[in-house]
Parts: sequence; structure tokens; C-alpha cells
Amino acid sequence: MGRSEEKERSAATKAAIREATRRGPTLLQRAVSVRRLVQFSLGAVIWVAVSNDRIGLATVVVAASAAGVLLGKFFCRWMCPLGAIMETMMGAGDPDGRQRALYGYFKIGCPISWAQGLLNRVSALRVQVEPSLCTQCSRCDDACYVAQLADGRSLHAADKRNASTHYSCSRCLRCVEACPTGALSLGLVRIGRLPNPE
Repeated sequence: MGRSEEKERSAATKAAIREATRRGPTLLQRAVSVRRLVQFSLGAVIWVAVSNDRIGLATVVVAASAAGVLLGKFFCRWMCPLGAIMETMMGAGDPDGRQRALYGYFKIGCPISWAQGLLNRVSALRVQVEPSLCTQCSRCDDACYVAQLADGRSLHAADKRNASTHYSCSRCLRCVEACPTGALSLGLVRIGRLPNPE
């Protein structure tokens, strides 16, 4: 790429970043900002439904595990009553210890966590980056416990594997929330673009 092409690309990138900053948080970033409220609300509904025999626990396990085909491991951080309790308990203390605890918990977790974790690699939705908006600031990786603790994983670096396809990624989407330009989103994977399952 010549100097004039680099300048044009740089100018286009800066303009795209200014526009993203001007428009403010994306709809997904707004949703992630209220994730804990969603988690406690849906978790309470599920807890009450199971406790009052309105729905069987096996139905919850099977339905949530099957939903992993589309969403990956989302249940733990968006709907699970026990996940809400565990995340609250692990939130106390130092941030580094919390990241390690979340990484370990979402590797072991429960049967839903196991099934959805395995489906992260092939799920239809995953975190994607728009390169024209990405400034390589690494705020997404700083917010992501998988990018911090799993070797060779990143949400923005092209030479690393996507952290959202790792078994431990719980789709909390803190990475999306942390992105100052809105370069990260949750998007459908095109057929033929599935990651290498190594």
C-alpha cells in the first residue's frame, strides 16, 4: 500500500470513528449496560417457574443447551439464577481475582455451561469486529477475561483467534460495552467463515 492509500485509509478510519463517537453507544452496548438487571429478572422468572413446577428443570437444561447453537454460551450471564448469584459473589474482591474466578467458573459451571461452551465454536452469533472502526486500543481485550487468560485469543487482533469462540466465553459482552467506537458487535457468521476448531 502506497503513502497516499495509507493517508486515505487513515482519513476514512478517523471519519468513521468520529461518526461512531458522535452517534453514541450502539443498541447492543445499551443492552449490555443493563445485562445484570436482565439476568436477575429472567433468572427470577426461571427460578419461580421451576420452583412452582410450571416448567421442569430438564426442560430448562435442554432448551438452554439447544439455544447454544444460535447464541453460544449466553445462558450463564443473561438468564441463569445460579449464574447471577455466582457472579455477584465473585464480584467482591480484586478485579484480577474476579477475572480468574469467572474464567474458571465458566469452564466448569453446569451441564448447560458445558453444552453451550462446546457450541461457542459453531454458534451462529459471535462477537465480530468492524476493522474500519477499530483503533486497536485493546479496551475490549482488557474487559474480556477470556482474552486476558486464554493464550492466543483476542477480540480485535487479526493474528489471534476470536475470544468469543473459546469454551469459557460466557457472552457477557463486556467487550462490546468497552469499545469506544462501536467496532464490536454480535453478528451472524457467514457460512464458509466458521473459525478453525483447533
